[in-house]
Amino acid sequence: MQLIRFKLLFILVLIAMNSYCQNKLYGTFPLLKGKVISLVGFNGVSIYKIGSTIISSQGYFSLNYSDQDFGMGYISLSDNKPYFVVLAKEQIELKGDLLSAPESIAVVNGIENKYFVNYAIEHAKREQALSAWSYLENVYQREPLFSNHKIPQQTISFELQRINREDFDFLSSLPATSYVRWYLPLRKLISSVSTVAQYKTEEIPATITAFRKMDYADSRLYKSGLLSDLIESQYWLLENRGMSLDSIFNDMNISTDFILKSSSTNEKLFNEITNYLFNYFEKHSLFKASEYLALKSLSQKSTKLNNDLAKKLESYRSMKKGQIAPDILFEGDVFKNGKYIKNPFLLSKISSKYKLVVFGASWCNQCKEQMTELLALYPKWKSKEVEVFFISMDIDQKAYLNFTSIMPFFSLCDYKKWDTKAAQDYFISGSPSFFLLDDKLKILLRPISINQIDKLLEFGL
Repeated sequence: MQLIRFKLLFILVLIAMNSYCQNKLYGTFPLLKGKVISLVGFNGVSIYKIGSTIISSQGYFSLNYSDQDFGMGYISLSDNKPYFVVLAKEQIELKGDLLSAPESIAVVNGIENKYFVNYAIEHAKREQALSAWSYLENVYQREPLFSNHKIPQQTISFELQRINREDFDFLSSLPATSYVRWYLPLRKLISSVSTVAQYKTEEIPATITAFRKMDYADSRLYKSGLLSDLIESQYWLLENRGMSLDSIFNDMNISTDFILKSSSTNEKLFNEITNYLFNYFEKHSLFKASEYLALKSLSQKSTKLNNDLAKKLESYRSMKKGQIAPDILFEGDVFKNGKYIKNPFLLSKISSKYKLVVFGASWCNQCKEQMTELLALYPKWKSKEVEVFFISMDIDQKAYLNFTSIMPFFSLCDYKKWDTKAAQDYFISGSPSFFLLDDKLKILLRPISINQIDKLLEFGL
């Protein structure tokens, strides 16, 4: 009986393994023999390695992928450009020379990948033709020498429509269930943004509408490798459409509403997208958009935020511009100019027109870079009545002392890293973090860099 059970269990394991690795990507690349080739997939804004192998002496390789990897992926060498493939639950066979020369690679087997490659080849040619005809259209419409020539204008218009229709007809001819049929129009939308912004401004409203109609909870999107591009290209277009700042931020907030609502049915996705959006806004100094996203996400009830993200966003609710920042007690390991400060004091008790509170640590490379800039600018800032207070999140006393020994301003460390009281009070989730306060601890600005602070001080707050 035990033997039967063991055999049954063994068979079940084999079936599970077979269902997990039922798809294969293989091929022959004689010029790449001996190289390590990897297959990589996409999860949201991240990538993950599906598998890797060594290309044989005959140039052959074989990699398995599962149904769970359904979407886009790519194969690559450590020293080479990626070659994109469609992981569409099919056996994929490739034959070629170099991954960096896609024109040398043929898809021998794999219908979805044949669709993908055929479209890429034909679309590139159509784009070249469209570019040439669009140039002529512009010449015949704007140049007085040609503006009265109606027949050439009609011919140009006809060709533009025909070429665009060919593109549409190719995609429409693909099976309704084809991943490529869904993927290619999205990639085309994203790649069109720069052209629309510069040369086809009349298409901006329709392009923005197309972005807002996207279903961010679509599992195909999560595995496409396009999620980050979809987000960034949309906000880039909004930022560069030549409108007033108030209008730009209003449009950004509308897009944010669409994205949050669309992804709210999937808690993991909602957290991932919200975090990515927040970091994008912060990186590009779009602080009004950051604040709107933070307040909107914190106030919604349909999806639970993870603790780290909630803490990051809470900083905008509790520590936004105009709020009074929590006071900080400087006691314990407090130094200035490398000298120990024995008597405790409160941040609020230091008289200075401006107070810059900096959170950082010796283990943070960006903190080191920013501190180098700060030290060079400090004498100038001091003359403008700016005092600096450094809160270290180091956990090693020697590292902290070495890092702060040359600082001509106050530094404090309690060796609790993110649990440092001041870091908790200020909702710090990343370093370096800056808060520019007035003498009464009112938050004037949440800068992202020393350079930004310097420019503001130079031209006046």
